[in-house]
Amino acid sequence: MLTAMLAAFIGGIILNFMPCVFPVISLKAFGLLRHADNSAGTRREGLGFLLGVTVTMMALAGILLAARAGGAAVGWGFQLQSPLVIALLSLVILAAALGFAAPFTLISLFPALARLLPKPGAWMDILKRGLAFPMFGAYAWLVWVLAQQVGSAALATLLAASVVLSFAAWLYGMAQHRQLQGKGHRLMYALTAVLIVAVLAPLPGLIKPGDALPGEAAAAEVAQEKWTPQTVAAERGQGKAIFVNFTASWCITCQVNEKTSLSTQAVKEALAKTGTRYMVADSTKFNPDVDDALNEFGQGGLPLYVVYPADGGPPKVLPQVLTPGIVVNALNQAAGKKA
Repeated sequence: MLTAMLAAFIGGIILNFMPCVFPVISLKAFGLLRHADNSAGTRREGLGFLLGVTVTMMALAGILLAARAGGAAVGWGFQLQSPLVIALLSLVILAAALGFAAPFTLISLFPALARLLPKPGAWMDILKRGLAFPMFGAYAWLVWVLAQQVGSAALATLLAASVVLSFAAWLYGMAQHRQLQGKGHRLMYALTAVLIVAVLAPLPGLIKPGDALPGEAAAAEVAQEKWTPQTVAAERGQGKAIFVNFTASWCITCQVNEKTSLSTQAVKEALAKTGTRYMVADSTKFNPDVDDALNEFGQGGLPLYVVYPADGGPPKVLPQVLTPGIVVNALNQAAGKKA
């Protein structure tokens, strides 16, 4: 348990540098700079940030456990299986964002470290605008995930909502400026609220259960089979190894492994040479069978790669971060061939 807790803590620190979080690190840095000359304020803000993140994480864990206790087959990351959640997250990232606590809290508890940071100045305004572009990148990624889930019609809805939200943010900024100047601003605030409602209203329509994923038709063009637990049970031990790729379009590690390992020529040749059946278990949309399989193999989330030997022996779980060599060796062993 202590090892798992230490690994989780290190994982939390690493999360600060993941593509979906790194863009908001600047928000934490600017928060510290604002209190650079006020050690009490720095500590208060840092502890508040730590408390907020901890309560949020515990709440998410509680929701997950409650859903499991109620009989729902859900795992970590299940929220990204919902097109509605994807749409909301993309709009939140476009407008504002949250981060994780450890580095921020460290500096807040030891104000002397804050003195090592550059002094506030005009450069902050330039940096603030420059760091908006990684945020746009994270937004673009979420939009791409949504397009994989529900197709072009929903994508058009989200893009239209993004334009309206951007206009609402601009209008809100003008209303704040007019308020500081003592001019009429209530009407502008009211219009901003109306626009926000207009943005949120069409989002529930993005959920269309049963729609085929855009990538499913293209999957037939390559040597892939759709995974089901029944298919694996029927084909195990029939003289051919089986490689199952549990993946989702919203899983960044899955996409990296796909580009750097699974789609390489070496792995393709190994699949052909060993006669391995390649199955894809897609969890871009909620798939209870995938969640059951994750639980069976003791995995808390994606990616998951499982190789079933040709002789029907026990399956082997591969590391979550792949290399072509790892996959090729596993395929050769499963097929009973020397590497």
